[in-house]
Amino acid sequence: MLGIDPGTIRTGWGVVERRGSVVRGVMAGVIKTNEREELAFRLNTIFEGLRVVIASHAPTEVAVEDVFYARHAQSALKLGHARGVALLAAAQAGLSVAAYPPALVKRVIGGGGRADKTQIARMVGAILGWRELPSTDATDALAVAITHANAMTAARSIARGVPPRSP
Repeated sequence: MLGIDPGTIRTGWGVVERRGSVVRGVMAGVIKTNEREELAFRLNTIFEGLRVVIASHAPTEVAVEDVFYARHAQSALKLGHARGVALLAAAQAGLSVAAYPPALVKRVIGGGGRADKTQIARMVGAILGWRELPSTDATDALAVAITHANAMTAARSIARGVPPRSP
């Protein structure tokens, strides 16, 4: 599963796999753009970077963080562009996409919903058993992937008539 934390300057990505009740981190990273470039060129960098990630790791599912509420409409619009590029990269690879709001990801990973990026990063590290953590953009993407892995496990359990276990 590929998790994506879209951004126009840094787009985090993280790949996890679930084996039974265990979620294992495979790889994570950040696609960085030149913030002095025009938005169209930054979006192209994100798109090409995600195409490489998808081709390299062959995920079967993709999860993207939803656009959060931003004080400035311009910031939300730019974030929406980056998210759209992530959706396009997944669609061109024939992958469906699930979306999760940031507050839900925080509740699943951090237990609360008010955790900051550093707390989320530490929780992701604990869940995956990673001592060295990638950047917060990459750990945010891993958090989205872990949230999706848990949601898919719960959905499969319900489909089989088995009540899901707590994460």
